[in-house]
Amino acid sequence: MLKKVPHTYVIVFGIILFAAALTWFIPPGKYIERAIERDGVEKKELVFFYEKNLPVEYQPDKPSQPQTWQVFSALFNGFVKQSGIIIFILMIGGAFWIMNQTRAIDVGIFAFLRFTRLLESKKIMHRNVVDNVIIVLIMIMFSAFGAIFGMSEETIAFVIILIPLAISMGYDSITGVCMVYIAAHLGFAGAVLNPFTIGIAQGIAEIPLFSGLFYRIFCWVVINLVGIFFVLRYVAKIRKDPTRSIMYQEDSYWRNRDGAHVENITYFTPKMAWVVFGLILAAFLVFSILSPVTELKIGNSSVSLVIIPVLTVLFAVLGVITLRKSVHFFILLLLGYTIIFLMVGVMGYDWYIMEIATLFFVMGIASGLAFDKSADDIAKQFLEGVKDILSAAIIVGLARGIIVVLEDGGIVDSILYGMSKAMGNFGDIASIGVMYVIQTIVNIVIPSGSAKAAITMPIMAPFSDLIGISRQATVMAFQFGDGFTNMITPTSGVLIAVLGVARIPYDKWVRWVWPLILTMVILGFLLLIPTVTMKLSGF
Repeated sequence: MLKKVPHTYVIVFGIILFAAALTWFIPPGKYIERAIERDGVEKKELVFFYEKNLPVEYQPDKPSQPQTWQVFSALFNGFVKQSGIIIFILMIGGAFWIMNQTRAIDVGIFAFLRFTRLLESKKIMHRNVVDNVIIVLIMIMFSAFGAIFGMSEETIAFVIILIPLAISMGYDSITGVCMVYIAAHLGFAGAVLNPFTIGIAQGIAEIPLFSGLFYRIFCWVVINLVGIFFVLRYVAKIRKDPTRSIMYQEDSYWRNRDGAHVENITYFTPKMAWVVFGLILAAFLVFSILSPVTELKIGNSSVSLVIIPVLTVLFAVLGVITLRKSVHFFILLLLGYTIIFLMVGVMGYDWYIMEIATLFFVMGIASGLAFDKSADDIAKQFLEGVKDILSAAIIVGLARGIIVVLEDGGIVDSILYGMSKAMGNFGDIASIGVMYVIQTIVNIVIPSGSAKAAITMPIMAPFSDLIGISRQATVMAFQFGDGFTNMITPTSGVLIAVLGVARIPYDKWVRWVWPLILTMVILGFLLLIPTVTMKLSGF
């Protein structure tokens, strides 16, 4: 008889205990910046020192120490360090609960499915083809977001939208997560213009920003072809027999939601919906006057567009059309505009989780008011949504405790140093492979791509010069090592949040995703070989 799998909280706390144990056996150390003279030229480089052998002039702010009772305080510190994402999750959960109570999303899904089934009935396309086209198009869109501007935390909000769609199409919650989270991280791994990963890494490596573009595009296409094929093969299995899903029992939550049956919905438009429409339109007009032109930054390039005035005009037209039909469609319009302004805000105004959470929060309030709900009802529904999503928010703080223990024990840099020493005198292919393995392992400890680039690239870039590998190839090893394992590492706050929102237990997610991760890791190594064996543009 199989033993019961521990609760996710228990698993995470077990990892924290293991991290604390490492602080007793791994000597603490730090990378510090020192002036070093070479060939008569003084330059600054990162030099590693074990703290017991630190030079006299170096005084660490906090002498590191083996972790004991700190495994408990790490939980508190984890919540503090991840407070932004935790609040982000709670605000979005509350906002979507308000919207879900209007049943607008269910109306939209029903209308969408009715359209796709109409195509099937007219034999324009078979159902399998229609479903596959929908899944592929959605995955390509989110993969492009991940490749261009590093979409990651934003996927948490979209998972809440796409899982009900996947369930309504006859699939499972894993399919919904694949369409958003997996797709975005396929793009993240095959990044083309992501300023948070390759932008920082190339800048530190002192090579032209976003150089090697053509080979990166090729890699992005190959990674997505393999990843999407993997998902479609799984979807075909679930299509034949939904009970084969490892999430079939847990997905009863999604199948039995109040909005699962739309036949009894009453279509109407209260006067308050017109008031909300007028207020939002007035706000858009003000924004159009204040920001008539928006500069959208895509990687290292930018384009200036009169996008807000255009969106304002479209909102005025579409608002009238949807309100004349039903308030449900107007709320769907609000959701659509929320997504559009999320993209405009991220690319044009450097928005991050605070602005995005605020945007969805306003959407939730506007949806409740448009549906003619009282302020008390909206507040109660928001709190119900927060309660529903609370477990997902808590696990994010717990997972961060792992990194807190390693940092407070002073062994993060020691782990990096030890792995870099393992590279030795290998051939080009073996050396780039070892770099790739090191970056992949480091990603488990430091899931933040920008932080990992700042820590590892100052070490890896000069080392690549010594062994005769281009710095561009080193950046590619960082890029692949940073991307694939994000989809499985328990230290990734975004992954844990997505699984919490989707109500997918971590152990079941690992069972499902590990073949994909293994495939992608091998594929990443194969794509690295040409960077050291062929003359590629920018390498």
